[in-house]
Amino acid sequence: MYFKWLRGLAAKRTAWWLTVAVAMMMWSAACAATGLPPHVIVVYLDSWDEPATQSAALSVLASLPAYITVVDLAFARPDLAYPGKLDLSGTGLEFKYSGQVLHDAIALLRARNPDTHVLLSVGGSSYRNWSHLDERAVARLVHDLDADGVDIDFEPANPGCLSGPDQRIRCYTDSAWRRLVTRFRQVLARPYLLTAPVWSVGAYGEGAFRTARPNSPYTGVMLGFLRSSEAAQLDLICIDAYDAGPRFRPLVAFQAYRSVWPGALALGLEVQSAAGSGPFYTAAEATALAREVAKDPKGGMMTYPLLATPNGPGSVDRPVGQSLASAECRGLRLLECDASAR
Repeated sequence: MYFKWLRGLAAKRTAWWLTVAVAMMMWSAACAATGLPPHVIVVYLDSWDEPATQSAALSVLASLPAYITVVDLAFARPDLAYPGKLDLSGTGLEFKYSGQVLHDAIALLRARNPDTHVLLSVGGSSYRNWSHLDERAVARLVHDLDADGVDIDFEPANPGCLSGPDQRIRCYTDSAWRRLVTRFRQVLARPYLLTAPVWSVGAYGEGAFRTARPNSPYTGVMLGFLRSSEAAQLDLICIDAYDAGPRFRPLVAFQAYRSVWPGALALGLEVQSAAGSGPFYTAAEATALAREVAKDPKGGMMTYPLLATPNGPGSVDRPVGQSLASAECRGLRLLECDASAR
């Protein structure tokens, strides 16, 4: 009986390792299909800060430097009204120029930097009407803009996370994440990209990171989803390594997410703001963090928001968004990191 039990255990372990191996191959194939490089730089382009223009060639978007891998256009409403013809009035985007100018700016950026991907970021802290998500309208806008996919910025007000008897965290939002990713992937099949920003402490609460600090209602909020088969439909996740207070350690969060997510993983830094709770990073700190992240074969960096300025004048200690992205670029040892948008 004992040896029979051992054989059964060995078979289960073999099956588990085979499952892991297959998942890793699927993720590797997915990354190859999307064309993402090993070390990505992601930026959120704050549409409300983009200056008005009648010329796509004069937009900040069209002039972004080549080291930026992914540009997330922030933010579109999940329940957007989009009648077509590049009418942005009901989408939630706050560009001070027309949808045609936005389309042409994307085309100009791609002509200059063919490896840069432009995504429509849906949601954010202000747009939370996910119960009325119209993913088909989102997909029509992506197609009409000739964009490359969607960033799912789902920020639930109450995730409802609890640790069970098995010490695994489960949240009310686990099923919501699975549904959202499935619905978007149904209307935007690969090679369109699907990405997601994730909560700072969202991989804490289990295993080696069970007691990682700070503790919050969002501790472990992403663990249930990242264990699901639907997670493989994402191409990249970005850790919002901010608004977590002074006890938060960004590299610990990166390690926690890496323990459960084998795909492209970016560490996101925020420009200092009055509304944020930190931590905020100097240019030197951003570079140092990026150097550590670069040790990971699929590690990258993210900046939010790109066009923002800190409280007071910008400096190396209080970098503006573009300076923060440039510092991240240097840490990842990419090329032409001093280039900037106009």
